[in-house]
Amino acid sequence: MKIQSVTTLPVQPRWLFVRIETECGLIGYGECLGDKAFVIAEAVHSYEHALIGQDPRKVVHHWQSMYRGAFWRGGPVLCAAISGIEMCLWDILGKSLGVPVWQLLGGAVRDKIRVYTRPSGVTPEELAASAKQVVARGYTAMKLCPFEKVHVVDHYGIVEDAAARVQAIREAVGNDVDIMLDFHGRVSPTMAMWLEAAVRPFHPMFIEEPVLPENVDALARFTAQSGTPVATGERLFTKWGFREVLEKGAATILQPDPCICGGIFETRQIGTMAETWYAALAPHNPYGPINLAACLQVDACTPNFLIQEFVDPIGLGSGYLKTPFAVTDGYIDVPQAPGIGIELDEEYVRNHPLSPLPDVGRWFHEDDGSVADW
Repeated sequence: MKIQSVTTLPVQPRWLFVRIETECGLIGYGECLGDKAFVIAEAVHSYEHALIGQDPRKVVHHWQSMYRGAFWRGGPVLCAAISGIEMCLWDILGKSLGVPVWQLLGGAVRDKIRVYTRPSGVTPEELAASAKQVVARGYTAMKLCPFEKVHVVDHYGIVEDAAARVQAIREAVGNDVDIMLDFHGRVSPTMAMWLEAAVRPFHPMFIEEPVLPENVDALARFTAQSGTPVATGERLFTKWGFREVLEKGAATILQPDPCICGGIFETRQIGTMAETWYAALAPHNPYGPINLAACLQVDACTPNFLIQEFVDPIGLGSGYLKTPFAVTDGYIDVPQAPGIGIELDEEYVRNHPLSPLPDVGRWFHEDDGSVADW
């Protein structure tokens, strides 16, 4: 079996799919980080010379070849490209053997996978009403960011407003529903401590990215003082990127994203590393259904898996997949189909191409025009 072609499919709303076809007709699908999709698509094609004519079933060998085959390793663009390709290879391997990828990674350790979604709204009243609707749909967990732009040291009203939003949701859904908070790395350690202290009475399941991951020591200091579990990892890649976080006790929940951290096997290895530190794995995924499919393969076979993120409902793949995923009472059943368990509706995807994106990720404070973390 040989690889015949590598195709990239930038698709709405901001996703990048990868398609690898073999000369015998087997097709594997993967997904890369959707941000800077056209840049990452070029990076995917830069690996064609290492893949065309090769046996796709040598998954780890090809990963090592792509990652180590250049002097300059890693980074978000190259790791995202490798991630999407690696998913395709696992998909082909599973399909060639007629088994799901989780079976090749040691077998399932659970029958269904807990997922969470997001409430909508800005005011406490809007968030409370939305949270009740989320619970009515069967979910037992939800996540939100309770604030927007924050200066390095900002007025305490921002903290009070954030706490009021979290309190409104807690009072609306009760204590049997988990609330997770995402700080998006938008705040300094000082503001993060103020915010954590204010929301702690409402018992968040975790705080995600309380500070940016660029300074692991700062994250570790926050974690040591926090009364709430800390999660991080969406902006880290490869097992090497997570090593320092674990060694310094900077987080108890790791959130690698398969479409940027290195792919399915790398996510599984990060989960194993986390297990040795008694930390949990909660894969990150605000992207598309192929990335969700990859996450579910890891979730199914990882003992210390906690909970899975996805974008509801578009991330389940309606239109994009011939058989979209379904959530029942806050869970997705462990996929049983071969490979990563999906078949892409390629006609639909080609009819919904991604247009070149406007400049995204730039955010400014209204009061003085300075740059804010996005």
